[in-house]
Amino acid sequence: MPQRKKSGGRRYGKAAGKTVASAMRRRKRGTLKSGRGGKGGQVKSRKQAIAIGLSEARKKGAKVPKKAA
Repeated sequence: MPQRKKSGGRRYGKAAGKTVASAMRRRKRGTLKSGRGGKGGQVKSRKQAIAIGLSEARKKGAKVPKKAA
């Protein structure tokens, strides 16, 4: 039987997880803002908070997969 290639390790790095957790806490406190430079409205959606956290992690250079096109 042919050997199957194993999927390798963690998809997201630990630093990325910490950044997302930070964004989630800021959402809970009501200090997480959307938009360029945080000038937009207050973030209430959990999904949006995760997206912002991952975006911040990417900017910091953490291990995060590329955005789906």
